[in-house]
Amino acid sequence: MTSHARQIPLALRWPPRQRFAQFRVGPGNAAALAAARALADSQRAPWTLLSGPAGSGKTHLLMAACQDAQVRGHRARYASVARIAASPTALRALDGADLLALDDLDALAGSDVAEHALFDLYNRMRAEGAALLLAARAPLPVLPLALPDLRSRLGACVQVPIAPLDEAARRALVRDWAMERGLALEPAVLDWLFARAARDLSSLHTLFERIDHTALARQRGITIPLLRELLAGSDHSA
Repeated sequence: MTSHARQIPLALRWPPRQRFAQFRVGPGNAAALAAARALADSQRAPWTLLSGPAGSGKTHLLMAACQDAQVRGHRARYASVARIAASPTALRALDGADLLALDDLDALAGSDVAEHALFDLYNRMRAEGAALLLAARAPLPVLPLALPDLRSRLGACVQVPIAPLDEAARRALVRDWAMERGLALEPAVLDWLFARAARDLSSLHTLFERIDHTALARQRGITIPLLRELLAGSDHSA
């Protein structure tokens, strides 16, 4: 089997909209994008810890880095610590990739077993010459890590903050999504939507996809009555 054939099924795992090209760079976030791109390109790039609140784009950049690394022929793996923190064996088994993107680092803070597992993983990846891209909601100085050696290792990573897009940038992004589908959104429609929609981009995109699908199925434009009907249905179903 050729290396190209091996890459095809792996590349299909990454969400199609979580690519570098779809990442909207907000004020001060250019450094986070540059760090993720560098690690996707080369295992010799500085290891990086991204920190920022939910909805700031950390997961987007981690998955984009993995996808881009695979396109370049590297082995890449993404994992959420929140899903495996209770299993040190699973955490230790994440080596073997050229690039490991490890999300939700906060989930292991305070767990002695999980912190030691990450410490061991960190050291093995250094020995293997692999690349590591990490993400947490809180910056390293305020992460409640109990293992001093782990804090020291993570302190050797480049620390890069990442901030959510402000409302003006999120509005522009929703307008871009609409334009890609040949739709126009009136300012009043955006006002109504943003008064009620979740702030994080993942939830906002999921909602927009539902709105677009409903408008297309009903052969209607995206109007306030349509949004009111759709969101009322969501509230009722909840």
